[in-house]
Amino acid sequence: MDLQLNDHVILVVGGTGLIGSAVADAARAEGATVVTAARGDGADIHLDGADDASVDAAVAQLLQQHGRIDALVVAAAPPAQSLDPARSGDPAQVSTAVDGKAMTFLRIANAVIPSMRAAGYGRIVGLSGQNALITGNITGAVRNAALIIAAQSLADELAGSGVAVNVVNPGPVTESPTAEVAQGEPGDSSPEQVAFAVLPLLSPRSAISSESIAVGHKVRGAVSL
Repeated sequence: MDLQLNDHVILVVGGTGLIGSAVADAARAEGATVVTAARGDGADIHLDGADDASVDAAVAQLLQQHGRIDALVVAAAPPAQSLDPARSGDPAQVSTAVDGKAMTFLRIANAVIPSMRAAGYGRIVGLSGQNALITGNITGAVRNAALIIAAQSLADELAGSGVAVNVVNPGPVTESPTAEVAQGEPGDSSPEQVAFAVLPLLSPRSAISSESIAVGHKVRGAVSL
């Protein structure tokens, strides 16, 4: 199927990371013009999602160079391994984690929305995670749930504008995913499998918005209403 992404300008924040780089590669293979952004080295442009001025400058640079932003993918967040499990319920860690993931998504989305509104078209996808559905890790659950709620709220605000907002929720992401799914746990997926879920949501052929889509078997034995 042709996703009609040829010549679309796609900004991938966190584009040097495991998932972000897979999304960037998949979008390039579809003929898109991909601009990667990250705080560290190796990206096309520098963007610190915790800094409003950095976000605004990066978006302005991209618009100056390409004239538009057709799609945004936010895969930037401190890795789960960097969170201290002994401080799972520590308000300071929870607050920092929410800012590093959910508020980063919201800052960047808010920065690109005006140009998308003006164009009458845009696609925004945030990468969250299935542990938003699981208790036992307050930090991980809250930072992911906050991103999902922010994205679905933006989707409602943008309904009818031509701008769609969705979330993709991987379970554990590994280069060698196992087919086994333990009770009470999500299933594994590879970076390429996550990218395969993201790419159709960036297509002008897609009418999906305000969805939260699991990659890897959705938490086994859990029902979310």
